[in-house]
Amino acid sequence: MPGTESVAVPSGERRATSETPRVIFAGLLFLVSGVAALVYQVTWQRLLALHSGVGLYSVAMIVAAFMAGLGIGSLVGGCLSARVGPAAALRAFALLELLIGAFGAASSWIYYDWLYPWAVHLPSPSWSAGLLHFAALLPPTVLMGMSLPFLVRAVVTDVEGAGRRIGWLYGVNVLGAAAGALATPWVLLPRGGILGGVLVAAAANGLVGLGALVLGSLPAVPSRGDAAPAAAPAATGREPPGARPFALWVGLYALSGFVALSLEVVWFRLLDVAVKSTAFTFGTVLSVYLLGSALGSLAGAPLVARLRHPLRVFLVTQCALVGLSAAAVIALVALPAHWPLVDWYLEYWASYDFFKFGHVSDSTHVIRLYVVLPFALLFLPTVLMGFSFPVLQRAVQDNPATSGRRVGTLQAANIAGCTAGSLLVGLVTLALLGTPGTLRLLLACGVAFALVGLRYYGVSFVVPATVLALLAACVPGPDRLWMRLHGMTREVPVAIFDEDGTAVVALTPEQGDWRLSINGRGNSWLPYGSGHTLLGALPASVHPAPRRVAVVGLGSGDTASAASYRSETLSTTVFEIARPQPRALWRLVGFVDIPDLRRLLEDSRLRIRLADGRKALEAATDTYDLIETDATFPETAGSGNLYSLEFFRAAGRRLEPGGVMCTWSPTPRVYRTFRTAFPHVLEGEERGVLIGSLDPISFEPEVWRARAREGASRLGAARSLEVVEALGRLRPASGSIEGTLNRDLFPRDELAVEQ
Repeated sequence: MPGTESVAVPSGERRATSETPRVIFAGLLFLVSGVAALVYQVTWQRLLALHSGVGLYSVAMIVAAFMAGLGIGSLVGGCLSARVGPAAALRAFALLELLIGAFGAASSWIYYDWLYPWAVHLPSPSWSAGLLHFAALLPPTVLMGMSLPFLVRAVVTDVEGAGRRIGWLYGVNVLGAAAGALATPWVLLPRGGILGGVLVAAAANGLVGLGALVLGSLPAVPSRGDAAPAAAPAATGREPPGARPFALWVGLYALSGFVALSLEVVWFRLLDVAVKSTAFTFGTVLSVYLLGSALGSLAGAPLVARLRHPLRVFLVTQCALVGLSAAAVIALVALPAHWPLVDWYLEYWASYDFFKFGHVSDSTHVIRLYVVLPFALLFLPTVLMGFSFPVLQRAVQDNPATSGRRVGTLQAANIAGCTAGSLLVGLVTLALLGTPGTLRLLLACGVAFALVGLRYYGVSFVVPATVLALLAACVPGPDRLWMRLHGMTREVPVAIFDEDGTAVVALTPEQGDWRLSINGRGNSWLPYGSGHTLLGALPASVHPAPRRVAVVGLGSGDTASAASYRSETLSTTVFEIARPQPRALWRLVGFVDIPDLRRLLEDSRLRIRLADGRKALEAATDTYDLIETDATFPETAGSGNLYSLEFFRAAGRRLEPGGVMCTWSPTPRVYRTFRTAFPHVLEGEERGVLIGSLDPISFEPEVWRARAREGASRLGAARSLEVVEALGRLRPASGSIEGTLNRDLFPRDELAVEQ
């Protein structure tokens, strides 16, 4: 009968006829659950970044909040699962999945429509913003964290197979997570936007919940020795489960989590620069990270029952994964420039432009940037991360009745380490130590694992400790690392690199000029002139008296310099999310005489605010005569936040009566979106610059041109002439605005959706 747990069946027959299909079906359900979880993480990351701003600081806080909720859920689920039998645990798992799906279906409304208008006013980064992320993510992530302990309690029926079965469940769940992380930016968001993505994930949770209820209604299998502790192995020489103190494993797994998440942040930083920061980078890096962990866990699950010394294997694994991570970075910098494939990467990194996925049909770029490079950097270390999980379970699972509790406790410890890693690396060490210094810190953590091995297994662990110390000495310094990832194959007299948690900023000489790069991607040039000058000076010439000016994005300073050329301008506020950028520009003028840049930086009217420009405009009540957004490629990560209808309308609310806003218009969709937000718009012949207002704009081209001529003392003769000629080409916009728009919940241009 359904629910019966006392049928007498021989153990071998039982395992073959009933238990295996049941566990396999449970694993498939958990795989789908993993898909949904990562769809949520990637989409919620996007939504919550609107609350606290785009950038690694925001990512670190959101990831930490997400992981903290999972840890609490694992701990709570572990305790509760020990109080119920397998059948009740399976029903609890089903209920958890249904509740996660219900929250997921409503999450777009909760995080965007309800919470966002209030949350945007909180300072960021700040503890208040971090606590809000934690509170917002707590309900669904606690439910997610509870699911593994309950499922483990439902399917683990004997001590001997506990490590294998738990490792397999974990592996298939992480495999599903890898698929979800990859599918979200590459498939779900381009097809249905954020709302479409979360609805797919919610449907997946519903399917898992119903499937678990069906599984629970089928005849269950009696558990062998459900509450019996493990018997001591007979003359096998193997350490029995529970041979080492459980507290030791909790501490080791917490440190392992710290290393794992810290490495993830480091890998994301390296690949963000190497790929040149697109909307597809985060999901791809996360997918490769999870795929390696999944395959490692699945490969290790059938092997761990034979391990004689699981602690030794676990410690060696931790040392090896940190060492391989460092070795990959060392090789990335040290490989000769003329080697096949290396020369291709160097040429790509040296270019100003970047690969715009969706606009160029070149599979070679996709494979090399999004497959070969991530796999080379992080695949083997993540396989070892995954392998260590079933090893851990083999070492600690000595009673089926407490299996869920032990899984939950260990996962909570691991996630606590992950949370600490995300916060410490994202908010502290990247700024203080840089990427190379952070990697050396993680190698020191590897040495800590080796010291534990030295305590329990003697001098054999001197070798891994020595190797890790030597690798730390070989890690390249920041200049060597960033020179390689900017394609520089020879030393130059001056090249400036600066890094913190928000960005890597580079100022490099190129054919007599200076190129500014942010996260590897070309941003602007020095000396000033052409596009950025026009973007700043055209609206400043159109407005009768732009006393208060706001510019989103500092870049090289060209746009801000041109926007404040009028003598009537009393203040120019520049919002810049990349914190090292002003420092790098100041360092440049200390080496090279660039009069326009020095004049801007020394201008008493200039105020640089290190903040996400969109969030800052929405959070404050300040109003401006002119609001500019510095030119950014629409395919770069986070650019959709500055090209959406909601942002243009929010900027319009910060304009003084008669005020104007200006944006670069790189696509027809940006043109349509801007024209929808502003009823009165001026455009040039090529629609490159759009100037909009909520009030009518007087069409006075000769007056505008006279103002530009008067400003030649600030702009310089050449820039002034460019502006005068471009003003003569401005006219009232008259093109069609029929078609799709960029929205916060569906940033089509950023996702390379066809027009």
